Amino acid sequence: MKPGILIIGTADTKADELLFMQQCVQEGGGSAYIMDVGVLGQPRFAPAYANTEVAAAAGTTLQAIAALGDENAAMTQMAQGAVALALQLHGQGHVHGLLALGGTMGTDLALDVTAALPLGMPKFVVSTVAYSHLIPPDRIAPDLMMILWAGGLYGLNEICRSILAQAAGAVLGACRAVQPASLQRPMVAISSLGSSNLKYMLRLKPELEQRGYEVAVFHSTGMGGHAIESLAAQRRLVAVLDLCLQEVGNEVHGSVVTSGPSRLTTAGALGIPQIVAPGALDMIDMQTWKPVPAVYADRLYHAHNRLIASVAMTPAERAQAAHAVGARLAQAKGPTAFVLPRGGIQGWDREGQPLHDPLGLAALAAALREAVRPPVEWSEVQAHINDPPFADAVLAIFDRWVAKGLIPPGQQAS
Repeated sequence: MKPGILIIGTADTKADELLFMQQCVQEGGGSAYIMDVGVLGQPRFAPAYANTEVAAAAGTTLQAIAALGDENAAMTQMAQGAVALALQLHGQGHVHGLLALGGTMGTDLALDVTAALPLGMPKFVVSTVAYSHLIPPDRIAPDLMMILWAGGLYGLNEICRSILAQAAGAVLGACRAVQPASLQRPMVAISSLGSSNLKYMLRLKPELEQRGYEVAVFHSTGMGGHAIESLAAQRRLVAVLDLCLQEVGNEVHGSVVTSGPSRLTTAGALGIPQIVAPGALDMIDMQTWKPVPAVYADRLYHAHNRLIASVAMTPAERAQAAHAVGARLAQAKGPTAFVLPRGGIQGWDREGQPLHDPLGLAALAAALREAVRPPVEWSEVQAHINDPPFADAVLAIFDRWVAKGLIPPGQQAS
């Protein structure tokens, strides 16, 4: 295969860099097509897709965008056009991977384009703010690759060439190595944490696979939940077992470990069946490598590793998180069930563990009973979330929905 790589950048200010990456792609055996997303200047070469075409794809003209007189508004409109044009080119089979270059402005636009393209299409962004806290997690495509554009803000140099060449090689290699999803079996998503904390997937995954489903388990530490929302938006999922809502609680209480405000909304909005449980909806995550904020100084605390630590929520904070869950589930248009494990909701809340808080657990359960209302199907299990009866209760609902035709039947792999 000769991969087609779409290269996005502002051709008026970054012509040398864009042309260098095009050369790298071509020398590596790929085809490279530059899309110019600049607004004001005229490039010294003819891009494959001119900025006038990008503006037209946004339903406007380049002159109208320039006349806005505001660089943020102008680039936002160009981003709309770049998304539409990139999706069209991918759908037509012309491009197989994407390579974008930018400072904050170009990165802002590139994040929109990469988030819109299908999961599994190689995407690489060269950015002056790669991995920066300026980039909110919910704007990062789940499969996005990034590299810091070090020393390249103005003109080419040895450092810049090395980085741009790596990026070109990376996206080319990804296009050659990618294994497109066959979609032979319907896919079910499960949210969880690592098995040291939540273990239900150890039973659920093999059981669902035996029923003929492809099962993907997502780590609910920010990007994992974002990936679930992205797959749901692409209608790649037939059901979501959203059994770990830690990211929702983190979002409510301002933690950096968040998937953004859309978490727990996409599947419901699209009518995708979802079975929900409050896994880990009792703690707030933070960076281990930062001092514990004074407001949390007297809380139960657990450092999971040198990156992430957690404190227990107060009863009031648990109630806030519970009502956020209830409000999101109330908007669901498809079958929705909520399973409450009365014996505990994560591994560290068992007796003898660092976040054991029976009164807090009771407060959360009471708040959830109040917040989660019909038509959401409610059930309770007299067990801990890590005990077999919880997983069995989830499977019972899943099987009942399959029997009723609410979830498509599984397909055994050929």
